[in-house]
Amino acid sequence: MTNSLWKKVLLSAGAVALLSACGNGSDDSANEGSGDTTDSASEETTIKIGATNTPHAEILEFVKPILAEEGVDLEIITYTDYPLINQALDAGDLDANYFQHVPYFDAEVEQFGYDFVNAGGIHIEPIAAYSQSIDRLEDLPEGAEVLVSSNASDYGRILEILQDHDLIKVDESVNITDATFDDIVENERNLDFQYDYAPDLMVQLYENNEGDVVFINSNFAVDNDLNPVEDSIAIQGEDSPYANIIAVRSEDAENEAIIKLVDELHSQETQDFILETWGGSVVPVSK
Repeated sequence: MTNSLWKKVLLSAGAVALLSACGNGSDDSANEGSGDTTDSASEETTIKIGATNTPHAEILEFVKPILAEEGVDLEIITYTDYPLINQALDAGDLDANYFQHVPYFDAEVEQFGYDFVNAGGIHIEPIAAYSQSIDRLEDLPEGAEVLVSSNASDYGRILEILQDHDLIKVDESVNITDATFDDIVENERNLDFQYDYAPDLMVQLYENNEGDVVFINSNFAVDNDLNPVEDSIAIQGEDSPYANIIAVRSEDAENEAIIKLVDELHSQETQDFILETWGGSVVPVSK
């Protein structure tokens, strides 16, 4: 065979080998990449969580990118109507919710038979008293109008504030978290309690200077640029049993993604964020 022919044979063989090598490399790379994508997708878990805007949704937005690094995709759905959030959780439209304190949660479970559990307390929103006409709660005049929302689970802590300021006395045989205005046994100033307003209307009542004092939950106050610490005339203490919680269906109590969510909400980083953002009007808890 001539040298020229040998060169052609060798070149053809080399080209075939090169193409074969490239083809095998591409197949391996594609297969490897496909495998990685499948594994990544299988490890990622989505939590659909319902929350009210402030501070709940804002706190969840803070932890969302941190959870994403741990394979948990947090889908936050905001609400303004409290009852709808538990209804959505019960129906399976949500995996968890974050808006309610313990007494409200207990009352809803008892009334509607929800199969829910408390996955962990995250923060306290102290309820506070606001007034356009007086600077101290002790200065309420005879027959003053005290405006309160229709949220019965808040009555106990409002009564506690009024009792702490020597304005009323509540029946000692009644647990303060279960107390209602019917449990008042002393009301020397004949305070006129009106408690049939929607919770989200309380700020408007205060701004319209209706009543002598208006009790407003911190989430509605903060959402309307009121600072409970600076703008109120009296505020609930930090040792409150009214922690806002993550609620889930009982079947998800041991869900790993839910546990990761609660752990991150209890982290020092998140607690610092809460304190720095709301300056004491939202108080973090870790149990």
